[in-house]
Amino acid sequence: MSYWSHTPLRRSHILLVDDNVDELQLLIAALKGEEHRISLAFGAMEGYRRATALQPDLILMDVRMGGPDGFAACRLLKADPATAHIPVIFLTASGSVEERLTGLREGAVDYILKPYEPAEVLARVTVHLVLAASKGGAWRSAACTGGPQAEDGAVPEPGPDRALVLAVERLVRADLANVPPLPALAVRVGTHEKRLSRVFREQKGCTVFEFVRATRLAEARRLLAESALSVEEVALAVGFSSQANFSTAFRERFGRTPTGFRQAGAGRADCLPISEA
Repeated sequence: MSYWSHTPLRRSHILLVDDNVDELQLLIAALKGEEHRISLAFGAMEGYRRATALQPDLILMDVRMGGPDGFAACRLLKADPATAHIPVIFLTASGSVEERLTGLREGAVDYILKPYEPAEVLARVTVHLVLAASKGGAWRSAACTGGPQAEDGAVPEPGPDRALVLAVERLVRADLANVPPLPALAVRVGTHEKRLSRVFREQKGCTVFEFVRATRLAEARRLLAESALSVEEVALAVGFSSQANFSTAFRERFGRTPTGFRQAGAGRADCLPISEA
């Protein structure tokens, strides 16, 4: 008998997210008899909203659904401190290694390939429930470190708009050289262009474009100060199409060219980071 089969588990709450009723019934049948509490969601964004409201112990989520996909929901879940600790297991009929890697990069803990065996579903669910339970309440202190607090010491709820902004920030910073255009960026966090633009203005006081540009320039300044990359290499690394465009933008922001900045000595007080974006 394995360690997992001997590990006692309390009655856990599992959220199943799939827009296919037949698939949901298969999952329910697979989990039948384990006495877990089961909740259902029929789409990616409904899954995210139900997760924030219900705080399940684990989420089983299909990747491909009509409308936003499971990746979009996972990005929001992992960007939201209220749900970042919840293990997400993706379900997929695709054998694509790239798809599985994408899911893992977005924060999923595991994949189950369709068609799946009930025993495999149970085994993987049990493993990740045990691992999550072993972490105890650590996620709460980690999620709240450095966060804003109300006068009574309670940490305010970030809300869906804040989670949306945090998810976009993570996407942008993960690959500054290849930031998707605004419509594609909105799709990747399960929303549309107009809403994303509105939320950014409300939450950060800037447009998405302004945030991307400021973040690129801040990273460029860091690379100029801390690396041996050439100015052209820095420009390409942070997503500028040419060294000339980069130099112009850098000078407008910091008052000197990238070469002048490096020659003057990086890290001086007049070159402190912008209040980030």
